[in-house]
Amino acid sequence: MTVTDHAAISTEHLSHRRPFEHITPNWFAAVMGTGIVATAAATLPVQFPALHVFAVAVWACAAAALLVIGVAFAMHWTGHRDRAVAYARHPVMVQFYGAPPMAMLTVGAGTGLLGADLLGPTAATTLFAGLWIAGTIAGLLTSVVVPFRMITASDHRDVAALPAWLMPVVPPMVSASTGALLLPHLPEGQWQLALLCACYAMFGLSLIVGMITLTLIYGRLLHGGLPPVDAAPTVWITLGLIGQSITAANLLGTDASMVFTGAQSSIAVGLHVFGIGYGLVMGGFGMLMFALATALTVHAARRNLGFSLTWWSFTFPIGTCVTGATALGHALNFGAVQALAVALYVLLLAAWIIVATRTLRGIRRGELLHPGHR
Repeated sequence: MTVTDHAAISTEHLSHRRPFEHITPNWFAAVMGTGIVATAAATLPVQFPALHVFAVAVWACAAAALLVIGVAFAMHWTGHRDRAVAYARHPVMVQFYGAPPMAMLTVGAGTGLLGADLLGPTAATTLFAGLWIAGTIAGLLTSVVVPFRMITASDHRDVAALPAWLMPVVPPMVSASTGALLLPHLPEGQWQLALLCACYAMFGLSLIVGMITLTLIYGRLLHGGLPPVDAAPTVWITLGLIGQSITAANLLGTDASMVFTGAQSSIAVGLHVFGIGYGLVMGGFGMLMFALATALTVHAARRNLGFSLTWWSFTFPIGTCVTGATALGHALNFGAVQALAVALYVLLLAAWIIVATRTLRGIRRGELLHPGHR
């Protein structure tokens, strides 16, 4: 979200400057970016005790951030309904309503993978299931309501396809990939079959709409040029759909063997093969978008790219590339892809440290709590 975009949103209502007075949906990107650092670490092909301890600590930070930002967000909108309406009508800010569901799903996945160390296995699984259900419902609502509001908006002037348009599209894909982690905890039979089918349905929903949206964004970049410098990091959001879909296809393909057994085992083999084929094909596209996003970021940096919450776009999308490479490498048992996952995680960790440090500094100085700096 750029300074210009924020200045256009009912600035006459943004005169107060008390801490957390203007919590907006894009704050949940910080939870997403922190949570993916923990979940990616928990699933890496290389594991050692220090990494596990680090992952648990980062997950705890993400969970605490979700709680704090969630409470502040709820209090803000309860007391300022006029601002909620203004943000929901804004063509850019409304896209970031996809961030809260993904934050819940990401923290939920971390709870399932790492929460047992602090909460115990039963409580961790219960909390994971609760966050998955809440995040999935919210994400499905967002994927319908946001496009509906955009279609029925009274003013379509100066509306251009932006990378942020993917924000309300990706949550069902996150539900699909994290639902694969929940599948082993369900009773065998119809319950597992229902969840697996639901996850594949959400995979298809997000993938088809996402690829349509991604085509619009790519065309907009080619014909309209770069977005404003402060919004340049949002180009990385395109990798979120790619990495998350590779993760979902391979995790679901692996879990299919738990559901389809005996005479139906060939279905599980087919889904497993589909996941590998999809991962390889989409991985090639992902490498193109990764290189393009890197080049555009360097270009923006040379034009004095300033820090803002859009920098969290450097974290979650790269994190999905880590989980995607991990899942694909496991399915293929291919050391080169697994090594790629580790290398991408090192990059993710560096990006997260930089962005998290800059964010905490901005909060301490009060810069990010002022609406003009978000």
